[in-house]
Formats: sequence, C-alpha cells, structure tokens
Amino acid sequence: MRLAAALLAASCTCVLAADPPPGRIKAQSCIPCHGQLGIGTMPDAPHLAGQPRIYLEQQLKDFRTGKRRHEVMNVIAKPLTDADIAALAEWFSSIAIEAKEKT
Repeated sequence: MRLAAALLAASCTCVLAADPPPGRIKAQSCIPCHGQLGIGTMPDAPHLAGQPRIYLEQQLKDFRTGKRRHEVMNVIAKPLTDADIAALAEWFSSIAIEAKEKT
C-alpha cells in the first residue's frame, strides 16, 4: 500500500513539473511568425528568444496602444492583458540563444 501511495505521489509531481509556463501556452499564437522557440520564420518577424523581458513588455504594450505600428501585431496585441504581456515576455526572455560566426 505504501509503495502504491509513493508511486502515485511521484506521478503527481511529474505531472505538475511538466506543466508548461503560462507564457509558453500564450505564445502558441506567435508560432506562425516567430517560431516555436522565438526564432522568426517570416521576413519581417524578429527573433524574440533571448530578448530582455523589459524590452519585450514595452514593445507589446506599444503595439497594443498603437504607439508602435504593425498591421498584424497591432491586432494581435490589442486584446492582451498586462498579465498576458508579462507572461509572454518572461517566456521569450527565458529562451537561451547562442550566437556564433558564420564559417
């Protein structure tokens, strides 16, 4: 019985640990242009991975208010809450990137 309880407790911990961060969930709508891990896939979509959190937050807020203009991003950012923006910025800033010279 104790073994079963221990196994159940361990499996619950694994499920909780596997839950993705809120920003990663919210970022699903960003994938078509900015890629699965924040590396832009469209010519006018910048890389978001590894950008500073504060920079990403400000850009999304500027798109939301219209201070920064982009046909697609103004529509995408309009419904985002401050919490959504913070979560997205946290997610993209947490992605490690590596730069190296082309050979």
